[in-house]
Amino acid sequence: AMTDLLSAEDIKKAVGAFSAAESFNYKKFFEMVGLKKKSPEDVKKVFHILDKDQSGFIEEEELKFVLKGFTPEGRDLSDKETKALLAAGDKDGDGKIGAD
Repeated sequence: AMTDLLSAEDIKKAVGAFSAAESFNYKKFFEMVGLKKKSPEDVKKVFHILDKDQSGFIEEEELKFVLKGFTPEGRDLSDKETKALLAAGDKDGDGKIGAD
């Protein structure tokens, strides 16, 4: 579970901070949730939790629900927010984010 890796309180604060539509900022979110302080191994564990279909990649459809991956109370990202997050994480332009 996500709370095995990250503080439930940090998750709640981070998801709450971006509850308004079009407010999601992935850099601030990942910092607030505590991912920036985690080891590469822990970051990969979080990645695998978010990779719902266990394909080894997080596709655009999975990114839309990234906040729900942290807590069921999270909202869906808008198409604009999803595309911005995908663009930031998709280093090779294949339309998905790999674990590396």
